[in-house]
Amino acid sequence: MKTVWWQDGAVCLIDQTRLPLEECVVTCRSVAEVARAIRAMQVRGAPAIGATAAFGLALAAQGAAGDTSAILATVEESSAMLARTRPTAVNLFWALQRMGKRARALAGASTEDLRAALLAEAQAIAAEDEAACRAMGRFGAELVPPGAGILTHCNAGALACVSYGTALGVVRAAWERDKQVHVFVDETRPFLQGARLTAWELAKESIPMTLITDNMAGHFLHTGKVQCVVVGADRIAANGDVANKIGTYGVAVLARENNVPFYVAAPMSTLDFQIASGDQIPIEERDPAEVTAWRGVQTAPSGVRAAHPAFDVTPSRYVTAIITERGVARAPFAESLRAMAAAQ
Repeated sequence: MKTVWWQDGAVCLIDQTRLPLEECVVTCRSVAEVARAIRAMQVRGAPAIGATAAFGLALAAQGAAGDTSAILATVEESSAMLARTRPTAVNLFWALQRMGKRARALAGASTEDLRAALLAEAQAIAAEDEAACRAMGRFGAELVPPGAGILTHCNAGALACVSYGTALGVVRAAWERDKQVHVFVDETRPFLQGARLTAWELAKESIPMTLITDNMAGHFLHTGKVQCVVVGADRIAANGDVANKIGTYGVAVLARENNVPFYVAAPMSTLDFQIASGDQIPIEERDPAEVTAWRGVQTAPSGVRAAHPAFDVTPSRYVTAIITERGVARAPFAESLRAMAAAQ
């Protein structure tokens, strides 16, 4: 299964707002449509957003008129538009910077070569993401005991990446090794990424699971049903603090209280060494109406004031290990992550 791909001169996405009841594809033929899809969460998950943005810039180059300098100007304007879509996932900015660097290196090339090179770069980003997820799966599966109950929060599966997944990549790899795992899926309010997306992915592969509400996590951790927690990340600070879907921090605290390992699976592109700690990570604030209503059905009294931070930050002291495509980092993360980034 692919979440994002290039087809017939357009960016194609699985529409995650329609799952699990409908399986639809969104076809974006302009960079504005790509930006709208990211903002509306038709595509979501840090690695998937990054790959989608890269394809978006390739699309902008394909549709731009004029000479090479005009195309470069269009790519720069399109990059600024995409950068405004969602602030927390650093993979978005990483992909835009990588595409921008490639574009600037081709300032003297022909328009045909520039367009071809940017599409090739976006395709490389997508291919590298899938390879990274499979590598994370291999490393992470080593940490999963046979027969383990695994608690997840949000969706960090194939739908959050180009394919395979980060946290669910670990689950998939453990299942492929016949470790007979059972996944406890947090529903993940208010957007229900666990109930709608993670459960959908696991059901497709017949991996055993139990869907639970977010406020049941402590019960299942305390009663010994869960042997490890595996989540993804949207940004990881230099000291190992982790920004992930709202509610992750609470799960990490509960895991520590019950002596259950808390693992984070994320590609190297999620590391942000420009940010010293999680206190500096920008937290996206989404429409409060997503809290007071669900798909047009009002769930709270009229006029109720609601908050909707889309992410929270888990301090590194609650993180047992960070699983990347280059290996497993452990505390002190400020040292282990930099050493991992420096290794080629």
